[in-house]
Amino acid sequence: MNRLFTILALAAALALPQQTLATEVGKDYLVISPAQPTDVKKGQVEVLEFFWYRCPHCFDLEPELNAWARKLPKGVVLKKVPGILNPNWAALARAYYALEAVGVLEKLHGEVFDAIHVKGMDLNPPEQFFDWAVTKGVDRKQIADAYNSFAVNTKVMRAQQLTNAYRLNGVPAFAVNGKFVTSAYLTGGNPSLFKTLDELIAKELKKYDKK
Repeated sequence: MNRLFTILALAAALALPQQTLATEVGKDYLVISPAQPTDVKKGQVEVLEFFWYRCPHCFDLEPELNAWARKLPKGVVLKKVPGILNPNWAALARAYYALEAVGVLEKLHGEVFDAIHVKGMDLNPPEQFFDWAVTKGVDRKQIADAYNSFAVNTKVMRAQQLTNAYRLNGVPAFAVNGKFVTSAYLTGGNPSLFKTLDELIAKELKKYDKK
């Protein structure tokens, strides 16, 4: 009986790191201090996905991210933010917000990834992006006007501010409720990334449940 108890205790001890791995601060996620303000209703949890259209890891993550997003609990708001780690990234951030402005972002977001990573297109130059958008049924003047608009410029500046505020040095990366940042680089892979996100989200939702 004592031998059995020892074996069970050892097994439990060995299993413990696997259970707590996803929520190990400093290893699987980082704490942002001071916490950043969120843009969701009271009681909701904001999750920001920082990406870049030319990032191969962001492209590879898309199918898993979309599947995960469909199962998010009520009260969780997932938002995409085009990260801007250097000035060259701003062009495709502007393209993202231009597509949003003309109402075709949901339809063409994945198509932008495919154009770049499957078809090898360079959509960084504005004129080439406009040419591509026209092939998808978008009015050229409408997308060009949106691309160069004050509203899109403001959103690009905001994306830059968020990238800096969360001290990102790579994408894809995720920020949870203005408090935590994680990535597959930190967690060691996509499965553990989503596990970490799930646990951080649950942690934040639990706080609201107590109020």
